[in-house]
Amino acid sequence: MNLKKTLTITLLLTASLSIAFAQDIMQNIRGTVIDKYSQIPIPGASVVLLESNPVNGTISDINGEFILQNVPIGRQAIQVSYMGFKTFLVNNLNVSSGKEIVINVQLIENVIQTDEVVISASGRKHEALNKMATVSARTFTVEETERFAGSLGDPSRMAANYAGVSMVSDTRNDIIIRGNSPSGLLWRLDGVEIPNPNHFGAAGTTGGPVSMLNNNLLTNSDFFTGAFPAEYGNAISGVFDLNMRAGNTYKREYVGQIGFNGFELGAEGPFSDKHNSSYLANYRYSTLGVMSAMGLNFGAGSAIPQYQDLTFKLDFAKTKIGKFSLIGLGGISYIELNDSENVDADTDDESGYNLLGTDVKFGSNTGVVGLTHLYFFNTKTRIKTILAVQGNSSSTQVDSLRFDSAGTVIEGSGYKFYRSSYNEIKYSVSTHLKTKFDSKNNLNIGAYFDLYSLKNNDTVFSINTDVNSFNVEGSLSIIRAYVQWQHNFSDNLMLNSGLYSQMIKINNEVTAEPRLGLKYNITNTQSISLGYGLHSQMLARHFYFLQTKLENDDILYTNKDVKTYKSHQLVLAYEKLFSENVRFKSELYYQYLFDVPVVESNFAYSILNSGDDFYSSTYDSLVNEGTGKNYGIEFTFEKFFSKGYYFLMTASLFESKYSGFDGVERNTAFNGNFVYNALAGYEFKIGNNSLTIDVKGVYAGGKRYIPIDIEASAAVNQAQYNWSSAFENRFEDYFRADLRIGFKMNKKKFNQEWAIDLQNVTDNKNIYRQTYNPRNQTVNYDYQTGFFPMFLYRIQF
Repeated sequence: MNLKKTLTITLLLTASLSIAFAQDIMQNIRGTVIDKYSQIPIPGASVVLLESNPVNGTISDINGEFILQNVPIGRQAIQVSYMGFKTFLVNNLNVSSGKEIVINVQLIENVIQTDEVVISASGRKHEALNKMATVSARTFTVEETERFAGSLGDPSRMAANYAGVSMVSDTRNDIIIRGNSPSGLLWRLDGVEIPNPNHFGAAGTTGGPVSMLNNNLLTNSDFFTGAFPAEYGNAISGVFDLNMRAGNTYKREYVGQIGFNGFELGAEGPFSDKHNSSYLANYRYSTLGVMSAMGLNFGAGSAIPQYQDLTFKLDFAKTKIGKFSLIGLGGISYIELNDSENVDADTDDESGYNLLGTDVKFGSNTGVVGLTHLYFFNTKTRIKTILAVQGNSSSTQVDSLRFDSAGTVIEGSGYKFYRSSYNEIKYSVSTHLKTKFDSKNNLNIGAYFDLYSLKNNDTVFSINTDVNSFNVEGSLSIIRAYVQWQHNFSDNLMLNSGLYSQMIKINNEVTAEPRLGLKYNITNTQSISLGYGLHSQMLARHFYFLQTKLENDDILYTNKDVKTYKSHQLVLAYEKLFSENVRFKSELYYQYLFDVPVVESNFAYSILNSGDDFYSSTYDSLVNEGTGKNYGIEFTFEKFFSKGYYFLMTASLFESKYSGFDGVERNTAFNGNFVYNALAGYEFKIGNNSLTIDVKGVYAGGKRYIPIDIEASAAVNQAQYNWSSAFENRFEDYFRADLRIGFKMNKKKFNQEWAIDLQNVTDNKNIYRQTYNPRNQTVNYDYQTGFFPMFLYRIQF
């Protein structure tokens, strides 16, 4: 048999098997239909599976719930309609055999009412779930956190593909938004403001190497990059407003997964046969930790990152006193980097970080529990109250070797260099009232009370002798409130306005921050929007308790009177829809920052540069005399997934400047000047199965740095920096290309998925930072992640 005949027979057999596999595998689509503004369930809504023959449809019940049965697996779309509301289309639902699809459909009431159902608009994926958002906001799907090459199921890494956003480094998921520090990011989960949801996160940071957020438990969520609504406060950079899905109330389902984020097991289902309450839980353990236990040791040298996390949601049935839900997220992590064992090794190795004889032990723990009560007064008004407790802690231990002037290790020179421990607990209560007066007017009012309790110990040693230490134990509270009003002049003109205010009890500072947004639909496919907001952010809590020791050994708390730093943000946006799934968007923005904390002892220091490394520097005696500005233009050209493929291209051109105590304007640490992203993917359907190929490329300005002063460093045998030239120059421009290939197989009762994510496929050498080598008195470079393959396996049943 020749090759041509063999190929022909193989193709015919593959086609026959695909047809055979494609038969008789069905699944259910469940969901709830609600009013987008009031969140009231809508009974009697029509739900139809598009392109079904005969027509497969149903009606939502008195609780707004519906079930579509006998839905073929694969990509499906449904249409939801109700008299007086805009018809909503949900496209590209990825129906699989191992898990039911559960969705939440939010309908928007027509401003101008007619006597018949008018399909005047469809659900548009690019629009934020929060309808008080006017500019610099978008929703994202859980599928995108995994489909985008290099995202690894992490919302932060996924968001780095959007216009105006970039990463600090490959090894962490801190994100830079429009030149702002990553520490200016706010995280919310089901309405609960949460601490840094990442493993190995230090105090005052918002990112880490591995996310604790589990995308198997999330549903569609919002991401904001500026001028956000008044309900979000104490943040100047951006907001992740994440939503957890509820567990299946009709059947028990399970998931097992192995991947970058760990070995994990998950379960969900109803508490009882009444089908009105559910649970959802997932546990993960470090992938490298498991492999190490099996005798496969690899990681950062011999270091093995150890971490585990647990996430859950309990959703209870609606009663006369309302509806309750309970969420929880917790994680612990620990790593040791013992470079003293490798001090005689080649310190110019580009594969890892050169710690030059330093041993580091670092651990962090995070936990949050939130109880939510939702009560509907009537069909127009509801109130949500949230009680939450959260805690986070971290500990650092650094030991070091000493070198002589010839760069030789001094025998027996190991000594304690640094010790730190940080513990913080936050108690929070908030209440949020939403009322819908009519189709034109919506009002939101809310208030928070937060109480922080913290304990911090920080000690620097010189040859085992304590030379600088402080012990802090204290508490502070914040009272916050907001009001938001939306007025729809017509279906084409909308005004969002609001006011946010807070009082910090430690220094009695009160802020009042107006927010304003105006959107005009020029046509059905074009719109222009204008947004403004005044935003403020307090220091990380431990800053307020830093101690200044006087010559007579008296202690002063010189940061207690430091005020919040603030940002005026103005955004002008234009959007054009070429079709239902293809759009172009451009945003022009300007941000002016003032009352920025700076310090006299380091003329070039500014809080605006915090978060550019694994730790954040702390100073006492801060003053609100610094300034900053960010301005730029962003472009997005995007095709949402449809007809088997998608693409996303973004371009960001920007400047980010600041002034320290000396008043000199400099580049911020995050002023990369430009970021270009290009992503695309295609899904091949093979019977009931699918093969996906996704690619990504990013080209961005190199990282800004403070040059090392070699002469000064040689004099003291450790790195000294030339602050007068801080952030003047950038390293070479950054380039990285990623490739992801996945295969999903559906069986009668379960589905499986395999994927490989090839990061930095060209193995490009991107510089991360400079380090000083005291052994040969030279400057070395640490590099970002080289070529690195990651694997994923998942089973759902």
